[in-house]
Amino acid sequence: MKVSTRGDYAARALLSLTLHIDTEATAATPTSVRDIAERTGLPQPYLEQILLALKGAGLVRSKRGVGGGYVLARPPDGITLGEIVSAVDGPIVAGDFGRPHENGACEHEGQCVLLGIWDDVGDHMRRFLDSYTLADCVAAARGDSSSLPTTRIDGVSRA
Repeated sequence: MKVSTRGDYAARALLSLTLHIDTEATAATPTSVRDIAERTGLPQPYLEQILLALKGAGLVRSKRGVGGGYVLARPPDGITLGEIVSAVDGPIVAGDFGRPHENGACEHEGQCVLLGIWDDVGDHMRRFLDSYTLADCVAAARGDSSSLPTTRIDGVSRA
């Protein structure tokens, strides 16, 4: 799987918002697009488009005017990387090949076998990205790598 630039930028923007949450404030303070762009090194015009897509997916809320900007719409432990990538790139799939026929009837030799495999690969990618939350990423960014889920790929344990 290749995460698009939009997916990477969306994750970086939300990670930046999460890293700067004021835990002592009674309400989240909005962060301007300009501030997020400066902290992350992302181009502001592109970031504005990405944040609008994230807003449409219900991952952030916005406030207009002086002191306006963006805040997370949910707690960081309730937002996964899978949701973020899907919000800006659409469904996480291994390819746009379609789904296998339920009754096993295929029009071309081997087609259903491979369609089933590609579908399974997409399921694995979704589950993998959904195993990481923004809270996990923040903890890791602050030096606590033990907070990242341990996964097994090809028999190799990774943290």
